[in-house]
Amino acid sequence: MVLDLFSLKGKMAFITGASYGIGFAIAKAYVQAGAQIVFNDLTQELVDKGLAAYKEAGIQTRGYVCDVTDENAVHETVKRIEREVGIIDILVNNAGIIKRIPMLEMTAAEFRQVIDVDLNAPFIVSKAVIPSMIKKGHGKIINLCSMMSELGRETVSAYAAAKGGLKMLTRNICSEYGAQNIQCNGIGPGYIATPQTAPLRVDGHPFNSFIISKTPAGRWGTTEDLMGPAVFLASDASNFVNGHILYVDGGILAYIGKQPS
Repeated sequence: MVLDLFSLKGKMAFITGASYGIGFAIAKAYVQAGAQIVFNDLTQELVDKGLAAYKEAGIQTRGYVCDVTDENAVHETVKRIEREVGIIDILVNNAGIIKRIPMLEMTAAEFRQVIDVDLNAPFIVSKAVIPSMIKKGHGKIINLCSMMSELGRETVSAYAAAKGGLKMLTRNICSEYGAQNIQCNGIGPGYIATPQTAPLRVDGHPFNSFIISKTPAGRWGTTEDLMGPAVFLASDASNFVNGHILYVDGGILAYIGKQPS
């Protein structure tokens, strides 16, 4: 049956930074599709909050304290996951940061920090999991890209540079390891309704009006909108999809905008 292709039964997924938000939603989707999941975060406090949220959702998981920009720590964490849980079949590079600072006011150190978390870390974690994927004969890597993988916008020079680079890292992992049956793809979320964006999502707020007018779907996205695409890219249904960025943006990137009245 075709729906069997979307099953993640028997698979193990590692989702970075998945104690809340988009990563948490993807983790829930994977569990619903039959996978076992583990996650990491930067501090024990964040891991504990994540574990509590998963417990409330009825999900059993393990959380690991790990700085994904630290190559040695990532290597040790991946080895620990393999010992305690199993070989990672699915990696979701979800952890990320953004700094909204005009370019002329941004220091090089601030720029490098965003690049380190949003671009270097996916390289580091992917590098750590790929050897065991090769030995096992398959693997899925999903990078959380962005519309800023394609577009620029005021105050996000570092984020756009990182996410543009992540798009090309996605394509290059596909190019290097596709022959080993590893599929590396990206998800590019549009503007997603989260607690952080709640103050902006009120009638009459200029940014809310801007997003609604630029989105053919006429609404903000939800974390649930990302769950199906994330399952697809992690499943056998996407075995011949590689090096692709799937934009889940309600059509923003396809739309030039309304003609002024």
